[in-house]
Amino acid sequence: MKENKKQLCQAIKFTMFSVSAGVIQIGSFALLEIFIKDYWIAYLISLVLSILWNFTLNRRYTFKSAANVPVAMLKVFGFYLVFTPLSTYFGNMAETAGVNDFVILILTMSANFILEFLFCKFVVYRGKEDTLQK
Repeated sequence: MKENKKQLCQAIKFTMFSVSAGVIQIGSFALLEIFIKDYWIAYLISLVLSILWNFTLNRRYTFKSAANVPVAMLKVFGFYLVFTPLSTYFGNMAETAGVNDFVILILTMSANFILEFLFCKFVVYRGKEDTLQK
């Protein structure tokens, strides 16, 4: 039962930090859309800002991991080496087809949220959770 509570706590924390990263991503995307009319450029910049924020908070507070930060970041970078080109490509296709940029962004962010949690939990911090000393 204690493990289930821990898992729920992690999911809640990850969700809260992801929401804050989402606010950063949407806010920066909205600002960039004013000046940059290409979806993919605004998307990539806002994505990088949210990734850095989310990684930092989740490593420290959600997974409480003392895992080697550069190695953990490289694993997350690997995730985004796959996710970013695919989401950018399909987002650009959807924009070309007339789908609203913010609808595309919200769908992409939802997929990112689910996939990144699973990747962090089972790849990045596997066996290295709760190792951070206070």
